Amino acid sequence: MQPVIGKSKSYFNELGFRKTIDELVKQIAGLYLKDQIPWIVGYSGGKDSSACLQLMWKTLEYLKKNNKKLKPLYVITTDTLVENPIVSSWVKGSLHSLEAKAKEQELPIFPNLLTPNIKETFWVNLIGKGYPAPRRKFRWCTERMKIRPADRFLRKLAAESGEAIIVIGSRKAESSNRLASIKKFEEKSVRENFTPHVNLSNVFSFLPIKNWSNDDVWLYLLQEECPWGIQNKDLLSMYKGATDGGECPLVIDTSTPS
Repeated sequence: MQPVIGKSKSYFNELGFRKTIDELVKQIAGLYLKDQIPWIVGYSGGKDSSACLQLMWKTLEYLKKNNKKLKPLYVITTDTLVENPIVSSWVKGSLHSLEAKAKEQELPIFPNLLTPNIKETFWVNLIGKGYPAPRRKFRWCTERMKIRPADRFLRKLAAESGEAIIVIGSRKAESSNRLASIKKFEEKSVRENFTPHVNLSNVFSFLPIKNWSNDDVWLYLLQEECPWGIQNKDLLSMYKGATDGGECPLVIDTSTPS
């Protein structure tokens, strides 16, 4: 999990860093303005979701400067209630700063901290129902504690608006499994720039950094100051201090590893 600067091909090579980001923000802005479908960012506090959230924030700033009407941008984070205390504190602090800075700048960005239903919590399942401790081949915690709370939020929003779009930080370069998963859903896509959600028929996924390398993500986070005030260098330090397995990010679908 430790970030290592390597020689992987950069998404920024063709146009350069600044122009690539500017063009991406404009592309996102165009998609965001097409209709009134609500957008949601899946945010875990990790590097990939942080990059996506920063891009969305920059997009809303760009649109506001150009006097465009803004629709709400929802940010969802799932607290499993058994998170690493350091990670949990970081994420909650980030959400608090996000909410305050969004209000200050009059941006319609609304963070939502989600939790599992009581019957789906870790201790109820482990002790109350006698489930074994989660392991790679039986990771019941991912479905109950992370996916379902997010799906409930998305389902409710989609029911109110007809459809919804979830922004997630999945990348092809993460692993061969992730590459295969992204390609699979790209092939099923009936809507340009969006892929179908794995669980919900009226929800679409948008992957703005799907072609970025690991180094690209860190370059962006360390070159671009976080607009709501947290220090991305502190995030880098957390990754350096993490175990090989790392912490569970917010999982949006079962094809996303925890």
